[in-house]
Amino acid sequence: MSIESVMPSNHLIFCRPLLLPSIFPSIRVFSNDRAGLKFRPSNSWFDFQQVFLRQIQRHILLRVEGSQVTGLLSDSQPQPRTSPRPTPLQDGAAPASLASLPSSAGTMQSLLLALLLLPVCSPGGASNLHEDLTLLRTDLALRLYRSVAAAGNQTNLVLSPAGAFIPLELLQFGARGNTGRQLAQALGYTVHDPKVREWLQTVYAVLPSTNPGAKLELACTLYVQTGTPLAPCFVEQVSRWANSSLELANFREPNSTAMLANGWGPRQTAGDEPVGSAWERGGGAESAQLVLVSTVSFQSAWRHQFSSDTQLLPFTCAQGLTLEVPMMYQMAEVNFGQFQDPAGHQVGVLELPYLGNAASLLLVLPRDRDTPLSHIEPHLTASLLHAWTASLKRARMEVFLPRFRIQNHFDLKNILYSWGVIDLFDPLRANLKGISGQDGFYVSEAIHKAKIEVSEEGTKASAATALLLLKRSRIPIFKADRPFIFFLREPNTAFVFSIGRVLNPLH
Repeated sequence: MSIESVMPSNHLIFCRPLLLPSIFPSIRVFSNDRAGLKFRPSNSWFDFQQVFLRQIQRHILLRVEGSQVTGLLSDSQPQPRTSPRPTPLQDGAAPASLASLPSSAGTMQSLLLALLLLPVCSPGGASNLHEDLTLLRTDLALRLYRSVAAAGNQTNLVLSPAGAFIPLELLQFGARGNTGRQLAQALGYTVHDPKVREWLQTVYAVLPSTNPGAKLELACTLYVQTGTPLAPCFVEQVSRWANSSLELANFREPNSTAMLANGWGPRQTAGDEPVGSAWERGGGAESAQLVLVSTVSFQSAWRHQFSSDTQLLPFTCAQGLTLEVPMMYQMAEVNFGQFQDPAGHQVGVLELPYLGNAASLLLVLPRDRDTPLSHIEPHLTASLLHAWTASLKRARMEVFLPRFRIQNHFDLKNILYSWGVIDLFDPLRANLKGISGQDGFYVSEAIHKAKIEVSEEGTKASAATALLLLKRSRIPIFKADRPFIFFLREPNTAFVFSIGRVLNPLH
């Protein structure tokens, strides 16, 4: 049992350690060397949360000034005779429930919960909460990216964290018991917290962008077996959440279901693979009760247009193979910086804005062409990306970027399963009573589809511009002629719409 099991469902399970002494001075938290409690800086608030929850239940001393309540929750000190001595945890073991801690302070549980909720209830907590949630969502995006990349091997990749996580947020409204706890643990937050819900709705409101020259379409559909009784409050929540909808489907007719899936979502373009083919590969839908399908599509013109006189230039693929690819070109004022990751790998980071500043494309390019992306990817974190983007400088540069188009679709079920979301996909264990009171109601498929197309989308360049492709000047150059990682972001909030990599622009 985890800490979430004893927390009210409307509380956020999240903490920011740097705020503890300044915001809640009446509680002193200090390390017991014998107990081995140590707080170390973490690149990931999600990782910190897991370590914090595990260690704080084993070794922590809370002392409230001016109060008679003093409790020692450590296996290195004697416990009250009326309570059993807590079993020491081995590293990696699941933490005990707070309910199993010594009863010397029924108040202690409340104090511990308050400690976890500091950013929410403290002065200035709203802005800190928004910042922390943005970092958390970025870390989740990177975690999803690494999970998909590990399964996809040496292939181009694009995915939308928003499109992947919105269905899970919807399910949180109807998930109960252990099913709900597993979703909260995987995401690191819960939509039952009003402040979290408000922040997410504010961010999602800008997703279906209608800015001139920019169009981002995000939609989520929950297909439910025809005849399934649904809770009215859940139906209402779906209608209010991030362009989501509920559709009835007869899963006993797979062909009919595939047709429904193909007809859903943003417009299909030539060359798109039908959703139905991914559906069928995931195993028949005859026994399905609830199927999640999410799609994200983005189209926009650049703020600074690329030359239409694109030329074939060399691109060195991950395997060392050199290909001639259509390489776009522009000379413009851009945001640029050179950095290194924690392992010492040098990278160039370039930000290209889209028209109307609705979004920007952030490119991460290894400086050494012999450094594969697989050496960079494990070290990317939300805090690192934030530090890099905050340090970018305006510079006039020549930019070479290959034209590319990527489309991926995959079933999130295996990834979520590896994240600990297990009960959701089990008809015997799933608890979705907030969606339907019907027994055996569960999620059978979680299909995600994303695409991105990067092209010139600009006017023809003059002869002088075309000559710059051949005659070099002293202006700095950013040349993406080898594999790179990209992030499609909202520049003001740093919210990641899409993340991916290009290993071969021709694929």
